[in-house]
Amino acid sequence: MYIKQAFKVEHDWWLYLVGLILIFIGVMIGQFPLTFAIIAQAVARGGDLSNMDTSSVMSILEPNLNLFLMLLSFAVGLVAVFVVVKYIHKQSIKSLTTSRTSIDWSRFWFAFLVWGSTTFCFILLEYYTSPENYSFNFKPIPFLILVLISIIFIPLQTSFEEYLFRGYLMQGLGVLTKNRWVPLIFTSTLFGLMHIANPEIDKLGYLLLVHYVGTGFLLGIMTLMDEGLELALGFHAANNLIGALLLTADWTAFQTHSILKDISEPEMSSAEVFFPIFIIYPILLLVFAKKYKWTHWKNKLFGPVTES
Repeated sequence: MYIKQAFKVEHDWWLYLVGLILIFIGVMIGQFPLTFAIIAQAVARGGDLSNMDTSSVMSILEPNLNLFLMLLSFAVGLVAVFVVVKYIHKQSIKSLTTSRTSIDWSRFWFAFLVWGSTTFCFILLEYYTSPENYSFNFKPIPFLILVLISIIFIPLQTSFEEYLFRGYLMQGLGVLTKNRWVPLIFTSTLFGLMHIANPEIDKLGYLLLVHYVGTGFLLGIMTLMDEGLELALGFHAANNLIGALLLTADWTAFQTHSILKDISEPEMSSAEVFFPIFIIYPILLLVFAKKYKWTHWKNKLFGPVTES
C-alpha cells in the first residue's frame, strides 16, 4: 500500500509542518532569480510593475529566459522535497515514489506517451478546425533552445508538484488521518487552487479552476489505484511538455517560442471545462485500469489506512 509506507518512517504531524515550511522556503529561494530579473528589466524599461497584470509581468523577459527562470524555482523546490524527505522523515525517494520494489519507469513512459499523443491530437484538431485562431510561431533557434530547456526543466517542475501533492502530502495526510479519502480530496482541491494566480484565470475566469481541481482528482486517483506516482509523473510531464512546445498565447503561464500561437480572444465554455473531466479523464482511467488490472476501487480510494 502506497500511503502505508509512511508509517515506516518518521511521521509525526509536526515533522510534516516543518517539512512544508522548509519546502516553501526552498521554492521562495528558487524564485529570487526570476523576481530579480523581472524587476531589473522593468526598471531598465522605466515600467511600473504595480500597474501590470500577471500576463504583462510574465512577458517582460525574453520567453526562453523567462521560462528557464520560472522553472528553476520548481527545480529548487524538488530538491527541497527530497532533502526534507531524506533528512527529516528518514524516508527513501523510492518509497515516496512507489510501493513497488523499484520505480517502474515503464508506467511513467506509458502514461507519458498516452497523454502526450492525446494532447498532440487535440491541439492539431483545434488548429485544423479553427486555423484563423492560430498563427505559425516557429523560429528555429529559439525553438531549439525551448526544446532544451523544456526537456530538462519541465519534468522537474511537474515532478515537484507530484512529489509534493501526490507524494509528500498524500502520504502524510494518509497516515495522520488513517484514511484515503481525506488526502485524495484535500490534495486534489489544493492542487487546483494553487493555479488561482495563473494568468489564464484572469482571462478565462474562475470556472477554469474546476479543470485544475478535476485534473488533481485524476492524478490522485491514479496514484491511489496504482499504488505509486509513476503514472501521475508521466501524465503531468507530457501535459506540460507537449503544451509548452506546441502552443502558447499572450495570456498563459507558459509564454514560449512554441510552434503555434493562439491569437483568438480568450474564452472558455462550460462544455470545454467539463468535457475532459467527465469524458476524457474517465476513459483514461479505464485504459490504465485495464492495463494494470486495478481492482477494489472503493477500498483504495476511500478505505482506511492501517499501520499493520
